[in-house]
Amino acid sequence: MPENNKATLEAANAAIAEGNYEGFVSFCADDTKWTFVGDKTLNGKEAIRQWMATTYIEPPTFRVAHFIAEGDFVTALGNITIKDEDGKAAHYSYCDMWRFRGNKIVELKAFVIKNEV
Repeated sequence: MPENNKATLEAANAAIAEGNYEGFVSFCADDTKWTFVGDKTLNGKEAIRQWMATTYIEPPTFRVAHFIAEGDFVTALGNITIKDEDGKAAHYSYCDMWRFRGNKIVELKAFVIKNEV
């Protein structure tokens, strides 16, 4: 099962990289909960859609350095670059802990740190 969860997350990430945010949301359970530690919590698919619409002005570029899958969890460690409405890029390092129920994402706990590069 951990390998299936990893494959699901990889497919969801591919959708984001293509700018297919609704495709990503289709991998989420209706009651998904995303916690950005020290920042905000999003509850449900509609909150995720709204967050993506305002945060991902254009598809982010990211690189996952490591996936660690165990049981219902997949942890992803990597880097992401997000452009703002003016086209200015911001670079972040992250560690995302994804929890799955069945083949759907039910929870994210994200630790995100802005890089001063």
